[in-house]
Amino acid sequence: MTDTATPASDLQRTPLHALHLELGARMVGFAGYDMPVSYPEGVLAEHRHCRTAAALFDVSHMGQVRLLGADADRALESLVPVDVIGLGMNRQRYGFFTNSAGGILDDLMITRRAIGKDSDLLLVVNAGCKAADIAHLTTNIGHRCTVQPLPEQALLALQGPKAVAALGRLAPGVAALTFMTGGAFALAGAECYVTRSGYTGEDGFEISVPAAQAEALARTLLAQRDVKPAGLGARDTLRLEAGLCLYGHDIDTRVSPVHAGLTWAIQKVRRAGGERAGGYPGAQTIDHQMVAGVPHKRVGLVGLERVPVREGAQLFDTQGRRIGLVTSGTLGPTFGKPIAMAYLASNHALPHHEVQAEVRGQKVPMRVHAMPFTPHRYHRG
Repeated sequence: MTDTATPASDLQRTPLHALHLELGARMVGFAGYDMPVSYPEGVLAEHRHCRTAAALFDVSHMGQVRLLGADADRALESLVPVDVIGLGMNRQRYGFFTNSAGGILDDLMITRRAIGKDSDLLLVVNAGCKAADIAHLTTNIGHRCTVQPLPEQALLALQGPKAVAALGRLAPGVAALTFMTGGAFALAGAECYVTRSGYTGEDGFEISVPAAQAEALARTLLAQRDVKPAGLGARDTLRLEAGLCLYGHDIDTRVSPVHAGLTWAIQKVRRAGGERAGGYPGAQTIDHQMVAGVPHKRVGLVGLERVPVREGAQLFDTQGRRIGLVTSGTLGPTFGKPIAMAYLASNHALPHHEVQAEVRGQKVPMRVHAMPFTPHRYHRG
């Protein structure tokens, strides 16, 4: 979760930087930003608080981009294998940019927003990819729609079973939102756009707020008894228990949505034989893989011994043959056992199949396990 190659003096700061320091956060370099990895109570307490109450994350390092224009949805469909045209007003969808080989350039959230009498597409992209993503959008579809980065917007994530009550005290209307829907709300005097979504597996919200008003909103939320700050450390353990990918670790340009088990995000209308099939980079490769299969797949693993297995651990079969690689791993605070995501040879990527992970020269037994490791608790209405 750190980027020690960047000197602290060269790191960018989010609008909540001073508040993080005031709250005693341990700061680390991440994706070019000085970010809180944890607060004084520690990662484990923050993780558990998110699972039982409400945790506030600063995710303002993420990129926010507006696409404007009558052709914006069709233009975006030329870069993603996702049904954007069919996306309803104030509805959100997960997607990914692909390259000509079908590899994943980045994953993102897409929301069609009502903005007064008009509408736009709001994209939220990963911090480490946002400059490349904006260039990708501008170069490839900038002649078809307006590509407008939103550096003046901060992004907060309020996550956990008590998030709806906490945010509802500021705007009761947020309780009417369901998972992957959004709307415009006034929160602590700031005009915000709120989606009922997140990266923890819990019910919760992501809040796009003007940067100048982000600290005031964060303080208002943190003044509530059930809301505590959480950093990148808890965000990582929560998303791993929820079976959610981290770009640059579990997905990247070397794997396609088929390898990554993300074909659920490719709607039927965009698949081979669908009304708007293909037309995006790597479509032919991805369509072929969906029929023919791939040699390795992303899987969940559970440790059979209480030894954490971290990213980079090699995986072997019982005969000592290398069959895969761990891409994320931790001791699941809620799950109570070592958990990991890995890419495994497809003939071993079978339910309950046992493999051996190499940890400091020793072989540790693990078993293929369905994801998520902890049940999603999204509010679907």
